[in-house]
Amino acid sequence: MRVLVACEESQAVCKAFRERGHEAYSCDLQECSGGHPEWHIQGDALQYINGYCSFITEGGQWQNINTEWDLLIAHPPCTDLAVSGARWFPEKQRDFRQQKACVFFMQMALSNAKRIAVENPIGIMSKCYRKPDQVIQPYEYGHPCRKATCLWLKNLEKLQPTQIVEPDLKSYICKSGKKVTFSADYGGGGKEHGKRRSKTTYEGIAKAMAEQWG
Repeated sequence: MRVLVACEESQAVCKAFRERGHEAYSCDLQECSGGHPEWHIQGDALQYINGYCSFITEGGQWQNINTEWDLLIAHPPCTDLAVSGARWFPEKQRDFRQQKACVFFMQMALSNAKRIAVENPIGIMSKCYRKPDQVIQPYEYGHPCRKATCLWLKNLEKLQPTQIVEPDLKSYICKSGKKVTFSADYGGGGKEHGKRRSKTTYEGIAKAMAEQWG
């Protein structure tokens, strides 16, 4: 099966499908960090999501796709769509960042791939597009952390949990006296915080996708 994993530089999902014998490629504007440049397309994913394309991988291999993809798994950027950044929505709407992010998301969701899974955190696409087909959590796939992830599916069964574990949660009392609970892996802060949280690094979820959709 030919698989394109769009907006993935970590290659977690790509490698999971490769391990099961599929011809899978990751695609991102960034260089890959997963160790397999021969499976990575560095460029704009919109050029490749509909198949019928040729490309040279980051590792220098030339490839030709002469049909649509059998499966597209897309991780469009969520910075301007997630409800976690709702207080910045007015600014992002004024300069059209949010509208552009919505269009990018929809181009993934409406590509001509035979099967499609589009992933994003809880955000405005539930209203701008439609409600997701399911919401999954890392702790359902062997990772003791909480990060609600929405999946919009086309011609795919819902992903089934493989190993449910207890999430490792931490909490604190904010100035207003309200108790705030968050996943233990959420910490760290700093400029790289958003990048760390948006990476597709949960191997349990990637493995489940490969096993159940591959």
